[in-house]
Amino acid sequence: MKALVEPGRALNDAEKERYSRHLLIPNIDIAGQERLINAKVLCIGAGGLGSPTIMYLAAAGIGEIGIVDCDRVDVTNLQRQIIHTQNDLGKSKALSAKEKVESLNSDTKVNTYEFKLDSNNALDIFKNYDLIIDCTDNFATRYLINDAAAILGKPYIWGSIYRFDGQASIFWSNEGPCYRCMHPTPPAPGAVPSCAEGGVLGVLCGTIGSIQSNEAIKLITGIGNSLLGTLLIYDALDSSYKKVEIKKSETCPICSGKQKELLPDYEDFCGLGDAITPAQLAERANEYFLVDVREPEEHAALSIPGAVLIPKGKFEDGSAFALMPSDREIILYCRSGIRSATCLQLLKAAGFYNSKHLQGGIIAWEESRR
Repeated sequence: MKALVEPGRALNDAEKERYSRHLLIPNIDIAGQERLINAKVLCIGAGGLGSPTIMYLAAAGIGEIGIVDCDRVDVTNLQRQIIHTQNDLGKSKALSAKEKVESLNSDTKVNTYEFKLDSNNALDIFKNYDLIIDCTDNFATRYLINDAAAILGKPYIWGSIYRFDGQASIFWSNEGPCYRCMHPTPPAPGAVPSCAEGGVLGVLCGTIGSIQSNEAIKLITGIGNSLLGTLLIYDALDSSYKKVEIKKSETCPICSGKQKELLPDYEDFCGLGDAITPAQLAERANEYFLVDVREPEEHAALSIPGAVLIPKGKFEDGSAFALMPSDREIILYCRSGIRSATCLQLLKAAGFYNSKHLQGGIIAWEESRR
Protein backbone atom coordinates (compact mmCIF):
# COMPACT_ATOMS: atom_id res chain seq x y z
CA MET A 1 0.00 0.00 0.00
CA LYS A 2 1.40 3.38 -1.00
CA ALA A 3 1.81 5.90 1.82
CA LEU A 4 -0.78 8.67 1.74
CA VAL A 5 1.61 11.31 3.12
CA GLU A 6 5.21 12.03 2.18
CA PRO A 7 7.83 12.41 4.94
CA GLY A 8 8.03 15.94 6.26
CA ARG A 9 10.86 17.64 8.07
CA ALA A 10 13.43 15.54 9.89
CA LEU A 11 12.66 14.53 13.48
CA ASN A 12 14.49 16.51 16.13
CA ASP A 13 16.13 14.85 19.13
CA ALA A 14 13.14 15.43 21.41
CA GLU A 15 10.80 13.82 18.88
CA LYS A 16 13.12 10.86 18.43
CA GLU A 17 12.92 10.24 22.16
CA ARG A 18 9.15 10.81 22.36
CA TYR A 19 8.33 8.47 19.49
CA SER A 20 11.13 5.98 20.18
CA ARG A 21 8.73 3.03 20.46
CA HIS A 22 7.48 3.78 16.95
CA LEU A 23 11.00 4.12 15.61
CA LEU A 24 11.80 0.60 16.81
CA ILE A 25 9.12 -0.84 14.50
CA PRO A 26 10.70 -1.66 11.11
CA ASN A 27 7.54 -0.83 9.15
CA ILE A 28 7.35 2.65 10.67
CA ASP A 29 10.88 3.76 11.74
CA ILE A 30 11.95 7.35 11.08
CA ALA A 31 10.35 7.72 7.63
CA GLY A 32 6.97 6.58 8.93
CA GLN A 33 7.10 8.89 11.93
CA GLU A 34 8.02 11.79 9.68
CA ARG A 35 4.93 11.00 7.61
CA LEU A 36 2.83 11.10 10.77
CA ILE A 37 4.13 14.48 11.91
CA ASN A 38 3.53 15.82 8.39
CA ALA A 39 -0.04 14.46 8.22
CA LYS A 40 -3.23 16.50 8.48
CA VAL A 41 -6.28 14.57 9.71
CA LEU A 42 -9.85 15.85 10.05
CA CYS A 43 -12.10 14.20 12.64
CA ILE A 44 -15.84 14.79 12.30
CA GLY A 45 -17.26 14.42 15.79
CA ALA A 46 -15.63 14.64 19.23
CA GLY A 47 -17.98 12.24 20.98
CA GLY A 48 -17.83 8.51 21.65
CA LEU A 49 -15.77 7.52 18.59
CA GLY A 50 -14.00 10.84 18.30
CA SER A 51 -12.63 10.69 21.85
CA PRO A 52 -10.23 7.73 21.47
CA THR A 53 -9.57 8.50 17.81
CA ILE A 54 -8.42 12.05 18.47
CA MET A 55 -6.32 11.15 21.49
CA TYR A 56 -4.51 8.25 19.83
CA LEU A 57 -3.77 10.33 16.75
CA ALA A 58 -2.34 13.09 18.91
CA ALA A 59 -0.27 10.58 20.87
CA ALA A 60 1.02 9.10 17.60
CA GLY A 61 2.34 12.51 16.59
CA ILE A 62 -0.10 13.58 13.87
CA GLY A 63 1.04 17.06 12.91
CA GLU A 64 -2.35 18.69 12.47
CA ILE A 65 -5.79 17.59 13.63
CA GLY A 66 -9.07 19.27 12.72
CA ILE A 67 -12.11 18.73 14.95
CA VAL A 68 -15.66 19.41 13.73
CA ASP A 69 -18.37 19.38 16.39
CA CYS A 70 -21.12 21.89 17.18
CA ASP A 71 -22.35 20.08 20.31
CA ARG A 72 -21.63 20.81 23.97
CA VAL A 73 -20.61 18.41 26.71
CA ASP A 74 -23.43 17.10 28.89
CA VAL A 75 -23.43 14.58 31.72
CA THR A 76 -24.78 11.73 29.57
CA ASN A 77 -21.64 11.95 27.41
CA LEU A 78 -19.24 11.06 30.22
CA GLN A 79 -20.11 7.35 30.18
CA ARG A 80 -18.22 6.91 26.90
CA GLN A 81 -16.75 10.19 25.64
CA ILE A 82 -13.52 9.92 27.59
CA ILE A 83 -11.88 13.00 26.11
CA HIS A 84 -14.27 15.10 28.22
CA THR A 85 -14.49 15.38 32.02
CA GLN A 86 -16.96 16.67 34.60
CA ASN A 87 -15.14 20.00 34.49
CA ASP A 88 -16.08 20.32 30.80
CA LEU A 89 -19.87 20.16 31.27
CA GLY A 90 -21.49 22.85 29.13
CA LYS A 91 -18.30 23.47 27.18
CA SER A 92 -17.94 23.15 23.42
CA LYS A 93 -16.89 19.58 22.62
CA ALA A 94 -14.47 20.80 19.98
CA LEU A 95 -12.73 23.14 22.43
CA SER A 96 -12.75 20.54 25.19
CA ALA A 97 -11.09 18.05 22.84
CA LYS A 98 -8.56 20.65 21.71
CA GLU A 99 -7.52 21.29 25.32
CA LYS A 100 -6.91 17.57 25.91
CA VAL A 101 -4.87 17.21 22.73
CA GLU A 102 -2.72 20.22 23.60
CA SER A 103 -2.19 18.83 27.09
CA LEU A 104 -1.09 15.49 25.64
CA ASN A 105 0.99 16.75 22.72
CA SER A 106 1.69 20.45 22.38
CA ASP A 107 3.41 19.86 19.03
CA THR A 108 0.13 18.85 17.40
CA LYS A 109 -1.70 21.77 15.81
CA VAL A 110 -5.46 21.66 16.48
CA ASN A 111 -8.09 23.43 14.39
CA THR A 112 -11.63 23.56 15.71
CA TYR A 113 -14.86 24.01 13.74
CA GLU A 114 -17.67 24.69 16.21
CA PHE A 115 -20.49 24.60 13.72
CA LYS A 116 -22.56 22.05 11.86
CA LEU A 117 -20.99 20.47 8.81
CA ASP A 118 -23.13 21.10 5.74
CA SER A 119 -23.02 21.38 1.96
CA ASN A 120 -21.86 25.00 2.16
CA ASN A 121 -18.71 24.40 4.21
CA ALA A 122 -17.68 20.73 3.81
CA LEU A 123 -15.49 21.10 0.71
CA ASP A 124 -13.70 24.17 2.05
CA ILE A 125 -12.84 22.31 5.27
CA PHE A 126 -11.97 18.93 3.73
CA LYS A 127 -9.56 20.32 1.12
CA ASN A 128 -7.06 21.22 3.86
CA TYR A 129 -6.62 17.64 5.13
CA ASP A 130 -5.07 14.41 3.89
CA LEU A 131 -7.80 12.14 5.18
CA ILE A 132 -11.13 12.35 6.96
CA ILE A 133 -12.38 10.29 9.90
CA ASP A 134 -16.15 9.97 10.30
CA CYS A 135 -17.08 9.69 13.97
CA THR A 136 -20.67 10.88 13.54
CA ASP A 137 -23.97 9.24 14.46
CA ASN A 138 -26.45 10.26 11.77
CA PHE A 139 -27.00 9.27 8.15
CA ALA A 140 -27.34 12.75 6.68
CA THR A 141 -23.83 13.68 7.80
CA ARG A 142 -22.41 10.32 6.68
CA TYR A 143 -23.67 10.81 3.13
CA LEU A 144 -22.38 14.37 3.12
CA ILE A 145 -18.93 13.23 4.29
CA ASN A 146 -18.87 10.49 1.66
CA ASP A 147 -19.77 12.80 -1.19
CA ALA A 148 -17.41 15.61 -0.15
CA ALA A 149 -14.49 13.20 0.30
CA ALA A 150 -15.19 11.58 -3.08
CA ILE A 151 -15.41 14.90 -4.92
CA LEU A 152 -12.00 15.86 -3.50
CA GLY A 153 -10.52 12.39 -4.03
CA LYS A 154 -9.78 11.88 -0.35
CA PRO A 155 -10.12 8.68 1.70
CA TYR A 156 -12.20 8.60 4.82
CA ILE A 157 -12.42 6.18 7.69
CA TRP A 158 -15.90 5.35 8.91
CA GLY A 159 -17.07 3.88 12.20
CA SER A 160 -20.44 3.07 13.72
CA ILE A 161 -21.58 1.81 17.13
CA TYR A 162 -24.85 0.64 18.67
CA ARG A 163 -25.34 -1.20 21.95
CA PHE A 164 -22.78 -4.07 21.74
CA ASP A 165 -22.09 -3.89 18.01
CA GLY A 166 -19.46 -1.89 16.16
CA GLN A 167 -18.46 -1.52 12.52
CA ALA A 168 -15.60 0.13 10.67
CA SER A 169 -14.37 0.54 7.11
CA ILE A 170 -12.51 2.83 4.73
CA PHE A 171 -14.24 4.46 1.78
CA TRP A 172 -12.23 5.97 -1.05
CA SER A 173 -13.94 6.38 -4.40
CA ASN A 174 -10.63 6.80 -6.24
CA GLU A 175 -9.33 3.43 -5.07
CA GLY A 176 -12.39 1.35 -4.14
CA PRO A 177 -16.01 1.54 -2.99
CA CYS A 178 -17.61 4.52 -1.28
CA TYR A 179 -20.27 4.61 1.42
CA ARG A 180 -23.03 4.76 -1.21
CA CYS A 181 -21.78 1.47 -2.66
CA MET A 182 -22.58 -0.13 0.70
CA HIS A 183 -25.74 1.88 1.40
CA PRO A 184 -27.16 3.20 -1.91
CA THR A 185 -30.13 4.80 -0.17
CA PRO A 186 -30.57 5.97 3.42
CA PRO A 187 -32.92 4.09 5.73
CA ALA A 188 -36.31 5.57 6.56
CA PRO A 189 -36.13 8.18 9.32
CA GLY A 190 -36.15 6.43 12.69
CA ALA A 191 -35.66 2.96 11.21
CA VAL A 192 -32.19 2.76 12.76
CA PRO A 193 -32.18 3.88 16.42
CA SER A 194 -29.46 6.23 17.58
CA CYS A 195 -27.31 5.64 20.65
CA ALA A 196 -29.46 8.22 22.44
CA GLU A 197 -32.47 5.98 21.81
CA GLY A 198 -31.05 2.47 22.13
CA GLY A 199 -27.90 2.97 24.18
CA VAL A 200 -24.30 1.93 23.64
CA LEU A 201 -21.71 0.12 25.73
CA GLY A 202 -19.19 2.80 26.61
CA VAL A 203 -16.05 0.74 26.06
CA LEU A 204 -17.23 -0.20 22.55
CA CYS A 205 -16.37 3.35 21.52
CA GLY A 206 -12.76 2.68 22.51
CA THR A 207 -12.62 -0.50 20.44
CA ILE A 208 -13.97 1.03 17.23
CA GLY A 209 -12.26 4.38 17.73
CA SER A 210 -8.92 2.59 18.15
CA ILE A 211 -9.54 0.70 14.91
CA GLN A 212 -10.21 4.00 13.14
CA SER A 213 -6.97 5.47 14.53
CA ASN A 214 -5.06 2.37 13.50
CA GLU A 215 -6.40 2.57 9.94
CA ALA A 216 -5.43 6.23 9.75
CA ILE A 217 -1.85 5.46 10.78
CA LYS A 218 -1.67 2.62 8.23
CA LEU A 219 -2.93 4.84 5.41
CA ILE A 220 -0.57 7.68 6.30
CA THR A 221 2.52 5.47 6.55
CA GLY A 222 1.59 2.96 3.84
CA ILE A 223 1.88 -0.16 5.99
CA GLY A 224 -0.26 -3.27 6.26
CA ASN A 225 -3.57 -4.03 4.59
CA SER A 226 -6.28 -1.42 5.01
CA LEU A 227 -10.02 -1.91 5.46
CA LEU A 228 -10.70 -0.40 2.03
CA GLY A 229 -13.35 -2.61 0.44
CA THR A 230 -13.96 -4.44 3.71
CA LEU A 231 -16.58 -4.00 6.41
CA LEU A 232 -15.22 -5.03 9.81
CA ILE A 233 -17.94 -6.07 12.26
CA TYR A 234 -17.26 -6.46 15.99
CA ASP A 235 -19.58 -8.12 18.50
CA ALA A 236 -18.58 -7.08 22.02
CA LEU A 237 -20.74 -9.79 23.65
CA ASP A 238 -19.03 -12.60 21.75
CA SER A 239 -15.66 -10.80 21.48
CA SER A 240 -15.77 -11.75 17.81
CA TYR A 241 -14.77 -10.05 14.57
CA LYS A 242 -15.84 -10.82 11.05
CA LYS A 243 -15.15 -9.24 7.68
CA VAL A 244 -17.56 -8.67 4.80
CA GLU A 245 -16.44 -7.62 1.33
CA ILE A 246 -17.83 -4.33 -0.02
CA LYS A 247 -17.82 -4.14 -3.80
CA LYS A 248 -17.72 -1.01 -5.89
CA SER A 249 -21.17 -0.47 -7.40
CA GLU A 250 -21.53 0.26 -11.09
CA THR A 251 -24.73 2.18 -10.39
CA CYS A 252 -23.27 4.34 -7.59
CA PRO A 253 -23.82 7.99 -8.60
CA ILE A 254 -20.58 9.02 -6.89
CA CYS A 255 -18.26 6.30 -8.18
CA SER A 256 -19.76 6.46 -11.69
CA GLY A 257 -19.21 10.20 -11.82
CA LYS A 258 -22.88 11.03 -12.36
CA GLN A 259 -23.00 13.15 -9.20
CA LYS A 260 -20.22 15.71 -9.35
CA GLU A 261 -21.45 18.20 -6.77
CA LEU A 262 -22.76 18.09 -3.22
CA LEU A 263 -26.49 17.81 -2.75
CA PRO A 264 -28.08 21.04 -1.50
CA ASP A 265 -29.67 19.41 1.57
CA TYR A 266 -28.64 16.03 2.94
CA GLU A 267 -31.39 16.01 5.54
CA ASP A 268 -33.92 16.15 2.72
CA PHE A 269 -32.03 13.36 0.96
CA CYS A 270 -32.39 11.24 4.11
CA GLY A 271 -36.10 11.95 4.39
CA LEU A 272 -35.75 14.52 7.11
CA GLY A 273 -37.71 17.24 5.30
CA ASP A 274 -40.71 19.18 6.62
CA ALA A 275 -38.30 21.05 8.84
CA ILE A 276 -37.94 24.60 10.07
CA THR A 277 -34.69 26.29 11.04
CA PRO A 278 -33.87 27.61 14.50
CA ALA A 279 -34.19 31.15 13.14
CA GLN A 280 -37.70 30.43 11.84
CA LEU A 281 -38.68 28.94 15.18
CA ALA A 282 -37.35 31.97 17.06
CA GLU A 283 -39.34 34.37 14.87
CA ARG A 284 -42.70 32.74 15.63
CA ALA A 285 -42.03 30.74 18.79
CA ASN A 286 -45.20 31.91 20.53
CA GLU A 287 -47.38 30.79 17.62
CA TYR A 288 -46.23 27.17 17.60
CA PHE A 289 -47.17 24.24 19.79
CA LEU A 290 -43.62 23.14 20.55
CA VAL A 291 -43.05 19.52 21.58
CA ASP A 292 -39.89 17.92 22.94
CA VAL A 293 -39.95 14.22 21.96
CA ARG A 294 -36.84 13.27 23.97
CA GLU A 295 -36.76 11.46 27.29
CA PRO A 296 -37.56 13.22 30.62
CA GLU A 297 -33.92 13.31 31.78
CA GLU A 298 -32.85 14.96 28.53
CA HIS A 299 -35.63 17.53 28.81
CA ALA A 300 -34.70 18.29 32.41
CA ALA A 301 -31.05 18.86 31.48
CA LEU A 302 -31.76 21.27 28.61
CA SER A 303 -34.89 22.30 26.75
CA ILE A 304 -36.24 25.06 24.55
CA PRO A 305 -38.42 27.50 26.54
CA GLY A 306 -42.12 26.83 26.19
CA ALA A 307 -41.73 23.25 25.00
CA VAL A 308 -44.06 20.49 26.17
CA LEU A 309 -42.45 17.12 26.91
CA ILE A 310 -44.10 14.23 25.05
CA PRO A 311 -41.53 11.42 24.61
CA LYS A 312 -41.20 9.49 21.35
CA GLY A 313 -42.76 6.39 22.89
CA LYS A 314 -46.09 8.18 23.22
CA PHE A 315 -46.12 8.83 19.47
CA GLU A 316 -45.38 5.18 18.84
CA ASP A 317 -48.23 3.94 21.06
CA GLY A 318 -50.59 6.67 19.82
CA SER A 319 -51.24 8.31 23.19
CA ALA A 320 -49.55 11.57 22.07
CA PHE A 321 -52.20 12.38 19.49
CA ALA A 322 -54.87 13.23 22.06
CA LEU A 323 -52.52 15.89 23.43
CA MET A 324 -52.12 17.70 20.12
CA PRO A 325 -54.03 20.94 19.34
CA SER A 326 -56.03 21.24 16.14
CA ASP A 327 -55.75 25.03 15.85
CA ARG A 328 -51.95 25.57 16.05
CA GLU A 329 -49.00 24.49 13.97
CA ILE A 330 -47.07 21.76 15.75
CA ILE A 331 -43.28 21.77 15.89
CA LEU A 332 -41.40 18.72 17.19
CA TYR A 333 -37.78 18.62 18.26
CA CYS A 334 -35.25 16.18 19.70
CA ARG A 335 -31.48 16.20 20.10
CA SER A 336 -30.42 16.30 16.43
CA GLY A 337 -33.57 15.85 14.35
CA ILE A 338 -33.65 12.06 13.96
CA ARG A 339 -36.28 11.12 16.55
CA SER A 340 -38.41 14.14 15.74
CA ALA A 341 -38.48 13.10 12.06
CA THR A 342 -39.84 9.70 13.07
CA CYS A 343 -42.49 11.26 15.30
CA LEU A 344 -43.42 13.69 12.54
CA GLN A 345 -44.21 10.82 10.19
CA LEU A 346 -46.45 9.24 12.82
CA LEU A 347 -48.11 12.60 13.51
CA LYS A 348 -48.88 13.23 9.85
CA ALA A 349 -50.18 9.69 9.44
CA ALA A 350 -52.62 10.46 12.27
CA GLY A 351 -53.94 13.45 10.32
CA PHE A 352 -51.96 16.31 11.88
CA TYR A 353 -50.72 17.74 8.59
CA ASN A 354 -49.99 21.19 10.01
CA SER A 355 -46.78 20.00 11.67
CA LYS A 356 -43.01 20.14 11.16
CA HIS A 357 -39.87 19.44 13.12
CA LEU A 358 -36.82 21.48 14.08
CA GLN A 359 -33.91 20.99 11.69
CA GLY A 360 -30.85 19.85 13.59
CA GLY A 361 -32.76 19.59 16.86
CA ILE A 362 -31.76 21.29 20.08
CA ILE A 363 -28.09 21.11 19.04
CA ALA A 364 -28.80 23.50 16.17
CA TRP A 365 -30.99 25.63 18.42
CA GLU A 366 -28.23 26.07 20.99
CA GLU A 367 -25.70 26.83 18.29
CA SER A 368 -27.97 29.53 16.86
CA ARG A 369 -28.24 31.18 20.29
CA ARG A 370 -24.48 31.72 20.56
